[in-house]
Amino acid sequence: METIMKEIETTLASFEPISLSQMSGIKLMNRIDTKYMIDVRLLPKLLEKAKADYFAQEIDGSRMAYYRTLYFDTENAEMFTIHHNGRRTRQKLRIREYVESNQRFLEIKNKNNKGRTKKVRISVPDENVLVQDEARSFIEEKLNYGIERLSPRLRNYFYRVTLVNKAKTERLTIDVNIKFRNCKTDLQNTFEHLCIVEVKQDGNMHSPFKDYLQCERVKRKGISKYCLGMVLTDDSLKRNRFKRKISYIKKMLKVA
Repeated sequence: METIMKEIETTLASFEPISLSQMSGIKLMNRIDTKYMIDVRLLPKLLEKAKADYFAQEIDGSRMAYYRTLYFDTENAEMFTIHHNGRRTRQKLRIREYVESNQRFLEIKNKNNKGRTKKVRISVPDENVLVQDEARSFIEEKLNYGIERLSPRLRNYFYRVTLVNKAKTERLTIDVNIKFRNCKTDLQNTFEHLCIVEVKQDGNMHSPFKDYLQCERVKRKGISKYCLGMVLTDDSLKRNRFKRKISYIKKMLKVA
């Protein structure tokens, strides 16, 4: 994995950079997301194609940012179960930490029945959000679950590459080296070479990166990192709906 990470960093160095301040108008907080799962060993080839069409986000000289995320759920994992059962309208609550910039945000992701994602968030000083007045007020106002029912359930860790098309109508995130740790079972797990690509658009604009994926015969297929991590680290949970995707990942990555 170390070799492929270095190859990705080398390829990214040849992109034109875009700063966080330049990206301020491309947040796409109310958007349509299209996800793909690929073998990370295909990524350098895709990035080589993307150089002419995309900027690479750069923070403090780095084009690959390290993220840490803590997800909350109820004791019976209701948010996970609703997703597993295929309900289109659902919520997730998490703290997303941007390690290099030392920023943390408490985020609520809302998915509606039309497939659109709307994210709301506030800055928080640390992970103890269930006892912070501002965070509690935010959760009580925005989340459909009482605070007393919530507890930390899953951590994930990954590196993210963010690309922006030259027309600045699309943001693309590429997550690699994704690892999970369950707060309840304390189990850890990963699919080492899994890479999750997410194209984020306000509408059905043309995406060059989707064209590159089509040329490689990669079909649209995504999975929630929260749900994947929960399935990989807690054997007590329902998983029938995700079995096909887990099999797809194993076949794609050629793992047992």
